[in-house]
Amino acid sequence: MGEALLTVENLSAWYSDEKMVLSDFSFELAEQEVAGLIGLNGAGKTTFLKVLSGLLPTFRSDNIRFCGSPVEFRKQDFKLCRYTVFAEDNSFSYFTFREYLAYVCSAYGRAASDVTELIRGFHFEEYTDTLLKELSTGNRKKAFLITAFALKPRLLLLDEPVNGLDFQSTEYLYRQISGYKEHGTVLFSSHILESITLTSDRVFVLENGKIRQTFERGQINAADIREALHDENDG
Repeated sequence: MGEALLTVENLSAWYSDEKMVLSDFSFELAEQEVAGLIGLNGAGKTTFLKVLSGLLPTFRSDNIRFCGSPVEFRKQDFKLCRYTVFAEDNSFSYFTFREYLAYVCSAYGRAASDVTELIRGFHFEEYTDTLLKELSTGNRKKAFLITAFALKPRLLLLDEPVNGLDFQSTEYLYRQISGYKEHGTVLFSSHILESITLTSDRVFVLENGKIRQTFERGQINAADIREALHDENDG
């Protein structure tokens, strides 16, 4: 793979002292790659993305580096390099999509992008001026995905991005993820094997808060990943 974008060594994360979700979790993302996280429910996928997004302060790590330098996930300089789309997100309920996009671009110090192609690709034309709280789960997901791909952060984090999308939008999403490497790096979690095998350069199989197995480009196929997940389930 290319140069390291993000390095995390021996990360542990928890919600309470009795519930350690991630432990001794070591992970590296390369510049301009698409990496997929897959695991059974409770494996720690969403928790890891919450840590990276600065939403879970209860964690510790021996070493965290971004572009070779020490970084803190909750500091502004890192926040401006990443954007997260969560599986479910009810924030900014009283913004329309266009208001939300303008707000995000301003917060990131970016000029507003032309999102005509993204709106068309996600079949979102009818909803650009609808309050986010009035959108269906799938259309609300589209609003955040369009914003993410318009913003083009150096690190794009997607939590179960396929959930709630129709078939055509899912196909369009796969193309956007696959083509994102010219802008930056994508790390996304999914329980849908197709999304992992069609888009990822590397796949990380999570089990009990640790990376159990890594599949590199050329080794990624649904049968082997499914077998790894079944072995995990059996174990």
